[in-house]
Amino acid sequence: MSDSTAPQRITTRTLQRMARDGQRISMLTAYDYPTAQVLDESGIDVLLVGDSLAMVVQGHETTLPVTMDQMIYHAEMVGRAARRAMVVVDLPFPEGQLSIENSLQCGARVLKETECHAVKLEGGAEQSERIGALVTAGIPVMAHVGLRPQNVLVDGGYRVQKDTDRLVKDALAAESAGAFCVLIECVSREIGKAITDAVSVPTIGIGAGPDTNGQVLVTNDLIGLTSGYLPKFVRQMADVRGTIRKAVTDYRDAIDDGSFPGKKETF
Repeated sequence: MSDSTAPQRITTRTLQRMARDGQRISMLTAYDYPTAQVLDESGIDVLLVGDSLAMVVQGHETTLPVTMDQMIYHAEMVGRAARRAMVVVDLPFPEGQLSIENSLQCGARVLKETECHAVKLEGGAEQSERIGALVTAGIPVMAHVGLRPQNVLVDGGYRVQKDTDRLVKDALAAESAGAFCVLIECVSREIGKAITDAVSVPTIGIGAGPDTNGQVLVTNDLIGLTSGYLPKFVRQMADVRGTIRKAVTDYRDAIDDGSFPGKKETF
């Protein structure tokens, strides 16, 4: 594809304009080249290389085990596939909790070693200094407030967050520090709206109601390629797991009855 026909890249400025104009922002997770390519071609605005890959791809019970090297490995594939979408990469545990210098090194790796465009960092007010340092260094930051999966052991599970004042302050602190967007996870509709009304940067919700500027889901949840718990906030749009199971079963049966390979598949 030539430069003249290449789609226009979504940027931080694009997202700000979309929010200002009332245009909804779509965001999904991606962990590999073919999935990212399909999502990008389908017009999804933002692709998130989420640390959720620890659960979705690697089969862990939490997001905690995934490493920075593994995030880079997956981000490189997704970044190479995306022609239009902005690609954001999670800073995995504990890269967003150790020294600010460490976070700067990790954020720089994302921009230098992949074709991705920003990092996502869990936390609000307590992360404002870290967000500011990353942005000052030229690394765009999407903040993440509300339920923080990396905090699951401290919180004792995945729970809806209800402290409106704290959550609004977290979002405002992240914006003040330079975050270009705030992701809001697992809060009531009222809190999602309160945060969106309070900040001037775009908000993207996951289980935060319809009043945010955009929505994000884990792609595997959306398409029915999961094997466990499905959160209340997910709308499953397909049954890819069932489709794969039928195709594989039909293939196995065709081998068993001798119909595969047939004349069409034989040289």
